[in-house]
Amino acid sequence: MVKGAGESGPHPVDRHVGRKVCEKRIALGYNQSDLGRALGLTFQQIQKYEKGANRISASKLWDIARFFSVDVSYFFDGLAARQGMAEEGAEAFVHDFPMTRQSIEISQLAPRLNPRQQKLVLEMMREMVATSEGSEPALQANRA
Repeated sequence: MVKGAGESGPHPVDRHVGRKVCEKRIALGYNQSDLGRALGLTFQQIQKYEKGANRISASKLWDIARFFSVDVSYFFDGLAARQGMAEEGAEAFVHDFPMTRQSIEISQLAPRLNPRQQKLVLEMMREMVATSEGSEPALQANRA
């Protein structure tokens, strides 16, 4: 999918890369000012990168990867080879919510729970989301 002239907003790839920068920064315990100082940028510029509002140049992405001690390809992990097409028949992973320290910690802790505990936590989270959205929690049988 090529973004047309009439489309506005950040390109999906820029948003994906920015989101990966944000997730890694938070996971490593850095704030936007820390990353900005390391790159010679302001925290506002880092914010724009993370939202995908400004594209990250190849050289700046290289610097970010070196600072985080990851390969540049890390920032493209999970991105479908062709935009709009999932790899190997799986659904493409898309989210428009910002990662927080808590959501990253939840994702890191979940694999350490046994399957029964994971299922209980998942049901609890579904109920909390349904309640906050004002809808009835779905029956467990519908989710299994």
